[in-house]
Amino acid sequence: MPTTFHEESILRVLAVVPARGGSAGVPLKNLAKVGGTPLVARAVRACVRAGLVDEVVVSTDHAGIADVAREAGAQVVERPADLAGATASSESAVLHALDERVAAGQQEPEIVVLVQCTSAFIDPAHLDAAIGKVAGGEADAVFSGLATHEFLWSTSGAGINHDPAVRRRRQDREPQYRETGAFYVMRTAGLREHGHRFFGTVAVQPVDPGHAIEVDGPADLELVRVLAPFVDVPEPLDVDAVITDFDGVHTDDRAYVDQDGRETVAVSRSDGMGIALLRRAGVKFLVMSTEHNPVVAARARKLGVPVLQGLADKRTVLRDWLAIEGLDPARVAYVGNDVNDLGPMGEVGWPVAVPDAHPEVRAVARVVLSRAGGAGAVRELCDRVLAARPQADGALDVAPVAAGVLTRSPSEVLIGDVPVGAGRPVYMIGEIGINHNGDIDIARRLIDVAADAGCQAVKFQKRTPEICVPLEQRGQIRQTPWGEMTYMEYKLRTEFGTDEYTQIAKYCEERGLQWFASPWDVPSVEFLESMNVVTHKVASACVTDLELLRALAATGKPIILSTGMSTLPEIDRAVEVVGTSRLILMHSTSTYPLPPEEANLRTIVTLRERYGVPVGYSGHERGLQISLAAVTLGAVAVERHITLDRTMWGSDHAASLEPVGLEHLVRDIRIIETALGDGVKRVFPGEEAPKARLRRVTV
Repeated sequence: MPTTFHEESILRVLAVVPARGGSAGVPLKNLAKVGGTPLVARAVRACVRAGLVDEVVVSTDHAGIADVAREAGAQVVERPADLAGATASSESAVLHALDERVAAGQQEPEIVVLVQCTSAFIDPAHLDAAIGKVAGGEADAVFSGLATHEFLWSTSGAGINHDPAVRRRRQDREPQYRETGAFYVMRTAGLREHGHRFFGTVAVQPVDPGHAIEVDGPADLELVRVLAPFVDVPEPLDVDAVITDFDGVHTDDRAYVDQDGRETVAVSRSDGMGIALLRRAGVKFLVMSTEHNPVVAARARKLGVPVLQGLADKRTVLRDWLAIEGLDPARVAYVGNDVNDLGPMGEVGWPVAVPDAHPEVRAVARVVLSRAGGAGAVRELCDRVLAARPQADGALDVAPVAAGVLTRSPSEVLIGDVPVGAGRPVYMIGEIGINHNGDIDIARRLIDVAADAGCQAVKFQKRTPEICVPLEQRGQIRQTPWGEMTYMEYKLRTEFGTDEYTQIAKYCEERGLQWFASPWDVPSVEFLESMNVVTHKVASACVTDLELLRALAATGKPIILSTGMSTLPEIDRAVEVVGTSRLILMHSTSTYPLPPEEANLRTIVTLRERYGVPVGYSGHERGLQISLAAVTLGAVAVERHITLDRTMWGSDHAASLEPVGLEHLVRDIRIIETALGDGVKRVFPGEEAPKARLRRVTV
């Protein structure tokens, strides 16, 4: 019935919110903030979000309340002094608002809703349900009520709603309803006729206990402020800038000092990824700190964000920064945790607190985060800001991964300017790895091989030998093309640095190729970020290196993750860390060379259904057949090691494709893509002549 009512526009609903400036219990109570939002604004927003409310009017005698009401989405009716005193009824305010509308030539609504600011938690669904009862003819007036089985007593000791001599069990008694005062829905004609809110058939709209608290005095106000983080439904934060304190927001407010007096702190790597995603979305980010600490500066450099330190007056500095950046304070969020953050929090439209913040900070916060400082608080805020912004082309929604649960349909991932996913050309990667043997000229020749074959990208491997080479292997003697040397000397000899990768980047650009690498340690991630690679590859050996995965996730770049030598629980954990946004999984078996019986290609389907992300194939077999079969099973990317000659010295050459083999692989994959078609059964032009000549039709 409510839907029919709204679709046919037979009835119109007006919500009236009486909000006078005076208050006996709490001065200017209607402007008191709960969850960072004034009570009057909370009432208006509940009405705006209700699907069956057409318009919202606030009746007030206070200019400040009027401004807040308009900003929240309401029209304002000026309430005369004789209707704004402590003894004036709410009905008088509603009737006055109706009269003002009629005098202005506006239509009289058939249903009017009286909404009280004193209820901090009004569920729009409850409003709609109550309106539906009146619109559907079930009742003439409906009030919000809380079901109760309480025993009520008079001061004289008499039972009011029970016989003291007969104590019936709760389950044997019908519930009674306590009027919460949150809202009253009435037929307008009945209100005008009777002059009060209860007439005709009266019904109750049950509400949840958490929504039934009425703010009368200071104690009630403190109670709803404490409850707000738990009762309020988290909303996206539509802001243009995020500003944070450092200690207690990026950290857990603790510092670690070594024997030399050097200070370190613990931070969340996930914060870094959130900030990177914000910056890519065009949201400004600033760190402000009262102290002057090199740790703060180092973290800001790592995050690539500006930092202002040693601030005695954060509020004034914030005002200046907002003016310089040309930002509307109402569209800015500030995250704080202690009393020195109260000033800047009062300057912005979205004051935000961490859950363990000082009570005064939580009291003024519009949002209280669920994660603590140093444990993902900044990332939580970033996710809510990103949720309010349009999705960029090629970007994917971040979604939690539950083992065995398909979280979303596989979509495409944008690597640089190349979309990778179902329905797109297979993304061909020539894996150079360490087959360059430390020679930049060989690397260039292999780049030529990949470009000439029609690949879109080449991949290398990047290590910090001092981290990656196990202690017990460092001194082992190896025979190499450069003579006898230790294993550590060999790894250092073949590792490319800034000069070589600068040349590689330039040459790949000239040949029209993307390039990236598999980092094997965190410093290598930082190195590759400095080279501005388009994506990062996780080698199969690194699937369980959570520190590395967190560092990769924090870059905000697309991630290609190989799954060789990994169990599903291990992959679950890795995907949990990096997220499903901008993720491509690669089915792989880490046997060199790969025998057909270990290829297990149907795992491509398993991974796609389990994680809901695009899945490719990273192969180490001899020949082309297994890679081609992977494409028929839906692999969106294929990676194969490449070499100039399989007999060259080095561990990966034997399982690599030579130039002609790579050329044939790319050629055959493109043929398969064409042959797979779109799955729609039709008669093709080439069939028409045989059909006319050969087809028999019998009845």
